[in-house]
Amino acid sequence: MQIVGGFIALGLLLVLYFVPSIVAHNRAHPSRGSIYVVNFFLGWTLLGWVVALAWAVNGASGGAPRSA
Repeated sequence: MQIVGGFIALGLLLVLYFVPSIVAHNRAHPSRGSIYVVNFFLGWTLLGWVVALAWAVNGASGGAPRSA
């Protein structure tokens, strides 16, 4: 039973680690490839993860423009 909990915890941590990449993908960010790379290689540092997340949520998204 402990191994199942370990796999669940590992899965949740992986999802949390890749939140910037998921956000960039869902927003169809024009720089999502670069965000993926920064997240993958520097996401383990808090600074790299925050930079990737900030980059993912800022800037122009590739989706339809929002009406004001």
